[in-house]
Amino acid sequence: MWKFLYQLASPKNFYRFTQRVQPWVAALALFGLGLGLTWGLVFAPADFQQGEAYRIMYVHVPCAFLSLALYAWMGFLAVLLLVWRIKIAGILLNVVAEFGACMAFLALATGSIWGKPMWGAWWVWDARLTSELILLLLYLAVLITGQLAKQRAEGDRLTAILALVGLVDLPVIHYSVYWWNTLHQGASLRLFAKPTIHSSMLYPLLLSLLGLISFCAWGILYKAGYEVLLRERRQTWVKELCEEKPA
Repeated sequence: MWKFLYQLASPKNFYRFTQRVQPWVAALALFGLGLGLTWGLVFAPADFQQGEAYRIMYVHVPCAFLSLALYAWMGFLAVLLLVWRIKIAGILLNVVAEFGACMAFLALATGSIWGKPMWGAWWVWDARLTSELILLLLYLAVLITGQLAKQRAEGDRLTAILALVGLVDLPVIHYSVYWWNTLHQGASLRLFAKPTIHSSMLYPLLLSLLGLISFCAWGILYKAGYEVLLRERRQTWVKELCEEKPA
């Protein structure tokens, strides 16, 4: 396992890995999103309390989960970059931040759409919503910091440090519904507890989650592969690859 990860740290090996894996991940994304969203939005029964409005959960919950998971991944990549100086970690850090910002924005947007019929308002300064908004601002700060740096290596280090500082927001988001009296409902899915929703609603939600995770993974691999070629364009292996492409 460690040997594989060590080999993957090489830009050349990482690029080849992305090219091999992308089609499979894309297929999994199409399967999960296609089946999960169709099942959840069309065939799943209406909720006895929220009616049809709850169906936005099949987009909101996966986006909210990924907004947290991607930032946690950024923290791991930041450690790899700052401690072991792995170049690929710096590239991935910025790419993951782009997708994480999109997921955080979608989580807030769909949450507002869901909250209007449930709470009677598009936005309330609820602890969960406010901390999620802070997460979106952290993602944007990471992206802006990387763009403003004069050198890419310096930008990668600064974004890694900022990403580590922002990790403190993740437990606040997760436990906000338990620490404070909030309007936001508790988690429907828990790692070590029985789900609080019926299986007819749970299975399409899990498929939608699988599909969105796979879609983000595909997008990250695609964008990271492009960034590797851009940064390594002066290397011999990239020139040889470009020469092989037309044939």
